[in-house]
Amino acid sequence: MRQIFWLFYLSFMKKYLRMRRIIVLPGLFVILIFSVTQSLHAQISYSEQWPGFRGPLGCGFMENVKTPVTWSLDSTKSIKWKTSIPGLGHSCPVIWGDYLFVTTAANITNSESLKVGLYGDIDEANDSSEHEFKVYCLDKHSGKIIWERIAQKGIPKSKRHTKASQANCTPATDGKYLVVHFGSEGLYCYDFRGNLIWKKEMGLLAPGPYTDPGVEWGYASSPVIYKDKIIIQCDIPKTPYITALDLATGNEIWKTSRGDEVSTWCTPAIYSKDGKTQVVANGYTHMCGYEFETGKELWKLSNGGDAPAPAPVIANDLIYLNSAHGKFSPVFAVRPDANGDITLAPDSTKNKYIAWSIKRGGAYMQTPLIYGGYLYNLQVNGQLTCFDALTGEVKYKETLKEAFTASGIAADGKLYFSSEDGNVYVIKAGPVFQLLARNALKDICMATPAISENALFFRTQHYLIAVE
Repeated sequence: MRQIFWLFYLSFMKKYLRMRRIIVLPGLFVILIFSVTQSLHAQISYSEQWPGFRGPLGCGFMENVKTPVTWSLDSTKSIKWKTSIPGLGHSCPVIWGDYLFVTTAANITNSESLKVGLYGDIDEANDSSEHEFKVYCLDKHSGKIIWERIAQKGIPKSKRHTKASQANCTPATDGKYLVVHFGSEGLYCYDFRGNLIWKKEMGLLAPGPYTDPGVEWGYASSPVIYKDKIIIQCDIPKTPYITALDLATGNEIWKTSRGDEVSTWCTPAIYSKDGKTQVVANGYTHMCGYEFETGKELWKLSNGGDAPAPAPVIANDLIYLNSAHGKFSPVFAVRPDANGDITLAPDSTKNKYIAWSIKRGGAYMQTPLIYGGYLYNLQVNGQLTCFDALTGEVKYKETLKEAFTASGIAADGKLYFSSEDGNVYVIKAGPVFQLLARNALKDICMATPAISENALFFRTQHYLIAVE
């Protein structure tokens, strides 16, 4: 509303000055409009935006909004808009102000293949033809495409799993810059008008199962922006590392080795309190906290799942880490003052720095959702477990009987879980399971939705859909 007011005001002033025979230069007027718009963007509260994977600071929920329970693509009930996006991408939509951003990778000569469902194949997709790696900016209110940019064009430098895409990484923005990561195709920074500010070659980023060297499943860790830095986690088969880059230039500030870590697909998280900030990275051999300013390792924890994808979650003054594959599938609640090696003894579930944990029951793909004092953990087979987030006590277990990859989100006392087949389960938040609705998107859905104002934004295989 503030933007509308100012644009109306500027339009009025332009007419008024003309009536007074005062010359208004068109270029100057455009600059004035853009300057006011950019200034207003800077004033928008960060907590009102959905600026990266799972929203503000990766929390997965939005406060003070009213979101729908039911909708229908057949009757267009509650459907605000639906926009086709070419290509294939599992990156999630991100939103700042009136703008929605998303990435995709479009095969120029063939349609993109995608195999979903519950299966254990390690197969790679055949992406041997030329692709366009693209960035889209849309009007959040209408779904109209404002601009699109081709960041890179060529045959993909690395392969992907049959269930993955060449555009897995969710963009990140601070309201001024937009950072997009295409893995081996590089890291790109744009302004909100689509101007390329800088780009950075990241080398070959080709994670895959450590048990089958040479197999590539695609890179999926999303960039995280905090203050003036970009944090990138690169758990690749050779020389895994985590790094901080300058947001304005892309220059490296620090780079820390991840030791003997195997391939992961985890997005890092930020914990900040009382002037102290740390970067938290999930992993198999190295779940770690790093000093934000220097990259120095503060603590480490082992015995996670051996192919982790979930991001750490910060809530209740705790750091929640979750993974599942191989013989380990733990959930850990770590105290942020952890120091040194905090790995649990084999017969323990807590220690000085681990408030509580479970040995088995973590999720393989989905980042857990912590909302209203409860931790909701959804597994790929649809088993949903609700824990007391402070104690680890199980409140309920229910099975949604579908395959899931997207992480859950929450708003307005409701949880939203999107299945791979595009069915969105709306569940009442709280310690008792209550299914409120099951809504069909009628398209494959692998990406975590976004929330802005009173609307939900779903990215499916072929569309962006706004539900209000």
